[in-house]
This record gives sequence, C-alpha cells and structure tokens, in this order.
Amino acid sequence: MSMPTALAAQSASGHKSSIRLLFASSAGTVIEWYDFAVFAVCAALVFNTVFFPGANPLTGLIAALATQAVGFVARPLGGWFFGVLGDRVGRKKSLVLSLFLMGGSTVAMGLLPTYAQAGIIAPVLLLLLRLLQGFAVGGESTGALVMIAESLPANRRGLWTGFPMIGGPAGNVLATAAVGGVIGLVGIEGFIAWAWRVPFLASILLISVGIWVRRKVEESPAFIEIQEKKEDVVRAPLREALAEHPGNMLRVLLVKAGESALFYLFSTFFIVLATVYLKAPREAALNALFFGSLVEVAAILLAGALADRIGRRPVTILGLVGGIAAGFHLFTLAEGATASELVIATLMTLICHGIIVGGMSAYFTELFPARLRYTAMSTAYSVAAVLGGALAPIIGTWLLEGFGTPMAVGIYAAVMAVPAILVMVKTPETKGRDLLR
Repeated sequence: MSMPTALAAQSASGHKSSIRLLFASSAGTVIEWYDFAVFAVCAALVFNTVFFPGANPLTGLIAALATQAVGFVARPLGGWFFGVLGDRVGRKKSLVLSLFLMGGSTVAMGLLPTYAQAGIIAPVLLLLLRLLQGFAVGGESTGALVMIAESLPANRRGLWTGFPMIGGPAGNVLATAAVGGVIGLVGIEGFIAWAWRVPFLASILLISVGIWVRRKVEESPAFIEIQEKKEDVVRAPLREALAEHPGNMLRVLLVKAGESALFYLFSTFFIVLATVYLKAPREAALNALFFGSLVEVAAILLAGALADRIGRRPVTILGLVGGIAAGFHLFTLAEGATASELVIATLMTLICHGIIVGGMSAYFTELFPARLRYTAMSTAYSVAAVLGGALAPIIGTWLLEGFGTPMAVGIYAAVMAVPAILVMVKTPETKGRDLLR
C-alpha cells in the first residue's frame, strides 16, 4: 500500500471511530435520560393514583414527585462510584455498567405491582428502584463528556461535548412521545389502569442497543496514557480532587445546580404547572414539552459550536440570563393558556437551557487533570443535581400552592441561576486547554 493510500485508510478509520464514539455516547445518554424522563412524566401524571391513592390529590402529587426526587439522593454516590471506576479501570467499562444498571431498574419498574395489588410494598419497591436508577445515572453524563472530550480534536470540543448532553432533551422527546402515543392508543383511563407500564418495558430494546454500541468504542487516549504511566494512577481520586481542586469542584457544583434547577422547572414541573394550575389538557402539556425538547437538541449543538468560537463563559452566561427571563415569561402565563402559548413558552425556556448546556459541557471537562477528571466532575456534578434538580419540582409545586401564583416559582428559578452567573463571570476562560495533562 502506498503512503498516501495508507494515510487515507488511517484517516477513514479514525473518522469511523469518531462517529462510532459520538453515536455510542449520545445513544447511551439518550437512553438513560429516556428512562429518567419516563419516570418524571409518569410521576407528574399517574403515580399519585397508582402508588399513592389514599392521599388527597395535592399530597399524592407531592409524594409522587418526592419519589422522583429520591433518585437524586443516590446520584452523588453513583457519581463517586462510577467516577473512581472510570479513573481506575476505564471510562468505557464504567459507562457500560451504568447503562446496564439503569436499564435493569427501569424495566423492573414496569413490572411492579400497584398499591391496590400489594399495598405499601408497591411504593417501597418503586422507591428502591428509583434509588438504583439515580445511582446508575450518577456517572453517566460526566463519563460520556470525559470520553468524548479526551478522544476527539480540541478545536471543536464544545460541539463534540454537546452530543452526549442532548440526552436530557432527547430523552424527553422519546419519553413524551412514548407516553403520549400510549395515551393516544388506550386513552388516559387505560394508561392509568395498566398502560403506564409500556414505556418502562420498552426500555429493554433501547438498553440492548446502547450496551452493544458502547462495547464497540475504543478507550479514551488520555486514560490509556495514564495506564502507561503508572505513577499517574491515583489511588484515592476523590480525596485528591477535594484537596487539590476544591475551587473547580465548587464551580461545577454551582453552575450545574443552577442549570439543573432550570431544567427540572422547565420540564417536570412544567407538566404540573400546565395541567394543575393552567388547566391545560395533558396532551397539550406533553406536546409542548415534546416540541421544546426537540428544538433544544439543536440549541445544545449550536451553542457548543458557538462556545468553540467565542468561549465557554459568554455562551453559558447568555443561556443563564436568558433562562431567567424565559422563566418569568412561562411563570406569568394565565389560567386557560392556549396550546400555542404553552409551546412558545416551552420553546423559549428550553432553548435557553440548551444554550447553558452547550456552553458548560466542555468547560467542566477542562477544569481538571485527566488522572482524576471523571471522579472530580461526577462527584460535584451529582451533588449539584441533588441541590438543583431533585427538589425543584417539589419546591415549585409547594410555592405554587402556598402563594397561588407561578411568579413565586420564577423568583425561585432566578435565585438558583444567579450564583451560576457569578461563577461564570469570575472564572477564567478554559477554551482550548490540553486534556492530556
């Protein structure tokens, strides 16, 4: 084989490997967030009836949302576990295991007995599976980010790291489509009675595909280099991360907490706001979330590409400030808002959220050295998800009930986003940093 031909073959092989990595990372996060989103949508729509039927409607709804929030409690433990696993035995093995655990717990949810069938044991089992689901997702997004950031060219890192981050909105798209499709086939009564199980059981097909593609990707070059340099292997990566990089871990925590609060207010709580306060039909709320999430996928990738040109800081700040403004628009909609008004408000909020994600994704990977990157990121990221995302729908529902106006929720969203804005204003720009260091 001539030298030009050999170089062309090597380039083609590298191109295919890059596409495979992007697909595997994106598909895995989409599948895991589909599982998470199906639970969130069902918690807002039917779990108060299926698992908490003895309570009044508001108490049952809060109990269902609290079960969703419990999943976040296990995320820091999962973030630490999969982070250490990824830093010590490989990013690839960690990601395959997290996907397997996530899929297994989701499918098991579809097989659970209801409260009417098993009494108190039904919500207890739901709670335990939710904890396992939260544990599994703890290292998912950060692991996929690390894998892509360390494996693909740095000049387009913002764009590349956007691919695994489409998992949140793309998971919402699949989840709302699955739930809406089942409701369309059997009606809301049939969905509440038995068909809510279908979206959970369908996860087994998605998980099988995700595990298959993930097992075919190559390990991160940065991790391979660490393994070759035995002296760079860290025995206690979390302890070292806390000792050497507490400031950067705090930055991740505050930015992620603000982003996470906005995401769950604009998605899970939006279903509650639309159906309970605005008196909109469930179908209208699901359609609005579907279209908003679909557009957000594009917003994340475009914002990531923009972050490669002008930097991580300005893009993330733009998204956070826009998110506050868009949130106030959403939370000032009047009762009886039309389907088109719901769609417009959701497009505004989720586009702004997509801009935040597109800016912050590469930024997080660029804050830490390779030998403890996965652990440091996953731990701070998962703790932030608890502080920002776990309680946001519950606090939003409580504020809505207590003050009688969604404006209180808009103020809460702004309070969560302001610290993230201050962090990004004061942080150094990280665009172009070497991730093999």
